Amino acid sequence: MDNSEINQCLIIGEFARPCVLPHLNNLKDVPFVFKQDFGLDPLPTEPGLIIIRGPRQYGKSTWLEGQIALTIKQFGAGSALYLNCDEISDYLHLINEIKILNELFSTTAIVKRLFIDEITAIPDWEKAIKRLIDGNELKNTLLVTTGSKATDLRRGIERLPGRKGKLNRTNYIFTPISYAEFLEKCGQVFKTDSLMAYILSGGSPVAINALASTGRIPEYISTIATDWIFGEFAASGRSRAHLISVLQSLYRMAGTPIGQAKLARESGLANNTTAQGYIDLLIDLMAVIPSFHYDNERGISLFRKPCKYHFINLNVALSCHPKKPRSIDALKMLGEDLGVIFEWTVAQEIWRRICIKGEGDLPEHLNFWQSKEHEIDFVLPEENRFIEVKSGSFNPVNFTWFLTNFQHHKLTVINKNHFDTARIIGITLEDFLLSS
Repeated sequence: MDNSEINQCLIIGEFARPCVLPHLNNLKDVPFVFKQDFGLDPLPTEPGLIIIRGPRQYGKSTWLEGQIALTIKQFGAGSALYLNCDEISDYLHLINEIKILNELFSTTAIVKRLFIDEITAIPDWEKAIKRLIDGNELKNTLLVTTGSKATDLRRGIERLPGRKGKLNRTNYIFTPISYAEFLEKCGQVFKTDSLMAYILSGGSPVAINALASTGRIPEYISTIATDWIFGEFAASGRSRAHLISVLQSLYRMAGTPIGQAKLARESGLANNTTAQGYIDLLIDLMAVIPSFHYDNERGISLFRKPCKYHFINLNVALSCHPKKPRSIDALKMLGEDLGVIFEWTVAQEIWRRICIKGEGDLPEHLNFWQSKEHEIDFVLPEENRFIEVKSGSFNPVNFTWFLTNFQHHKLTVINKNHFDTARIIGITLEDFLLSS
C-alpha cells in the first residue's frame, strides 16, 4: 500500500486490515516480541515535535506502527496518520503532503498525531518542519519522526530552536533491547548461552528471532546491516573499498588508541582529513563512538591525543567482522578477539543507558584512562565510575596499582570472578548488563 491507501484505512480506523501496518502485522509470525524501552513511554498527548533516530534493524518502523495502532485504539479513527518518506521527492513535496494530511484528521479527535517514517531520506527535511511550524499549521498536531542518522538529530535540534512545542523532551535515540528484556523473553531458549546469544544478535529483535529459530544469524540479516552502512557511504560519495579498509584497521587495532595519521596510513587513505571523514560517518550512523584519554586530575577529555574507537552497534560490528561469526559456537571460537568484543558490549550498554536517560545532548564520545604502565577501559566522570573489562578470571591483587593511583575512587572489574573489597569490585559481564 502507498501513503494514500494506508491513510484511507487509518481515517476510518481500519488499521488491522492486512498491509496497512505490515511490520506490526508480521509480529504474529515471530517467536518473540520485545518491549522497546528507549525513554519514550507513553507518547505525550500534547502537540509538538518528537525526533527519533536509531540504527537499522532495531525495530523503529515496527514501534512506529504500534504507536499508530495504539493511538487509534485510544483516541479513535482519524487520530493518527502516516507518511513514508520513501515516496517523497524533496522538502517542498514534504510540506505539501503534511499540509494535506493535517486537514484529514477527524474533527472529533482530541489527539492528532502524524507519524513520519525515515524523514532523513529527505534532504533539508528540517526546512519543511520549520516552515510549517512558523506558519502555525501544526499547532494542534504531534509530529513523530524517525530516521537513521545521529547527525540528522543534531541538525534538527540546531535548526529548529524553539519549534518543538512545550514537551519536556523531544529528541530520542532508538536503542537495542536490554539484556534484561532479552533474558525475560527468550532466556529459556538459549539458557547458559544467553550472554553469547545476546552479543551475537547485538540486541536486534530481528537477529534474535532468527537466531532463536535457526541457531544462527542468517546471511540475509547480516547483509541488511552491511548494505545499510555501505549504502550510506556510497550516497555520500565515499569509496566502498576505502570503507572496508577503514573497518579492517578498526578491527585490527581494536582496543588500542590510534591517531588519525596512523589510521590513514593503516587504511591506505590519502590523509588525516579523508580518514576523519570515514570515521565521522560511522559515528553519525551510530556504528562506532570515539573514546578519548581522560585526565582525572583536571577532569577533562584530551581530544588531541589518539583515541579508541568502540563499536556501539554489535550487529554491525559482527556482520562486518572479517571472521564472520554467525553462530554462538563461531563466536566462542574467536579466542582473543572475544576480549575486545566484550569491551564493545560494555561500550554499547554505556551508550544505550546514556541515550535512554536523555540528559543533555546525544553522547558523542566516551573516556578511558591510561598511564605508561596501566589502563582503565572506561571512565564515567558523571558517575565517578571506573570500569575495566577482562575476558578471563582476575582478583583484587591484580589491581592494587589502582589504589595508589586513585585515592578516592572505586574500580569495577568486569571479569569471570566475583569479589567485593572496599574499592575494587569484581562482577561478570552479565551482572553489568543486568545492573541499573
